[in-house]
Amino acid sequence: MSSAQDFTFLRQALRLAAHGYGQTSPNPMVGAVLVKRGEIIGQGFHRRAGLPHAEIEALRDAERRGMNARGATLYVTLEPCCTRGRTPPCTDAIVDAGIKRVVAAATDPNPKHAGHGFKLLRKAGISVITGILETEATRLNEAFNHWIVHRTPFVTVKAAMSLDGKIATRTGESKWITGEKARAYGMKLRQRADAVLVGVNTVLADDPALTLRSVPGCRLQVEDLRRPRRIVLDSEARTPLSARLVSDEFVALTTIVVSRSVPAKRIAALRKRVRVEIAPVRNGTLDLRWLMRKLGREDVTSLLVEGGGEVNASFFFSHLAHRVAFFYAPKIIGGRDARKGVAGPGISDLKDAIRLREAEYRWLGPDLLLNARVEN
Repeated sequence: MSSAQDFTFLRQALRLAAHGYGQTSPNPMVGAVLVKRGEIIGQGFHRRAGLPHAEIEALRDAERRGMNARGATLYVTLEPCCTRGRTPPCTDAIVDAGIKRVVAAATDPNPKHAGHGFKLLRKAGISVITGILETEATRLNEAFNHWIVHRTPFVTVKAAMSLDGKIATRTGESKWITGEKARAYGMKLRQRADAVLVGVNTVLADDPALTLRSVPGCRLQVEDLRRPRRIVLDSEARTPLSARLVSDEFVALTTIVVSRSVPAKRIAALRKRVRVEIAPVRNGTLDLRWLMRKLGREDVTSLLVEGGGEVNASFFFSHLAHRVAFFYAPKIIGGRDARKGVAGPGISDLKDAIRLREAEYRWLGPDLLLNARVEN
């Protein structure tokens, strides 16, 4: 049976889990708190794949404090692992430590392991309570949860636009439509992603770096961060060799995706700088489903699509987008030739419109953020 105290300590575990934001992939973010006689005796979170899990961090923290975990309650945001991977099973450590009670928010989303850890703990005589703050814990790891089941990335489409849906003027000017707070939030989205994707038109128009960097309102210790991969959809291999994505210090992170019709000499020139993937073509465009499967096999759990409009539309209307992060500035750009946040051929019947759910709105200075799930 749960109590108000269970909610309090599990919320603390969720706060700890969030400290792993952008650092744990392809593992989930997890936090753990050890409590004895109503007092915290140890706590921790999973910092990075290959490092100890949150439960082990909490047990070690208790040991450093000179506290005995025997008889304690463990609060953890995700079902403890029961298999050996890069690290030993956490269930073994929990049993060996003499923990008497485990309160967990979410069940392991991996169908191969779901519930097995809880079963082992109960078999060892440990009381197990599950499902408290499950919604919050599931949202925290929505990208991991999708990837572990489908083995394709969780895709967020991000765009900064005017109120009339323009991401640039008719001359291509786009810096800056939104203000500092919106750009800081956008950088946090990039920090969370395993990879950032744009189309070649964005490269030609903006020459982006797609790197993590400190901006006003988002100070990052970038030297300590896991940097996202950079992916360009470029069916005709038009990316200039002078572009920052193929000439800066992070070229090892760049992948150019081209079609099989590109001349071998052009592919060879790009391959001297960056990774090049030759993708199949479906309905006249690069096969995004093929690319998503490939990225999933390469442990890309989360993909941030930063457009422009044609690429954004291709993800929406291929039903490959899972979340939107649309930033709206209080500006009107207008113009039939101005670049749109979502382009493509569009729909002819409203019943085919892309629908959003769980919409959340947030003011970021003068700009409005719409964050929502996509119905697929």
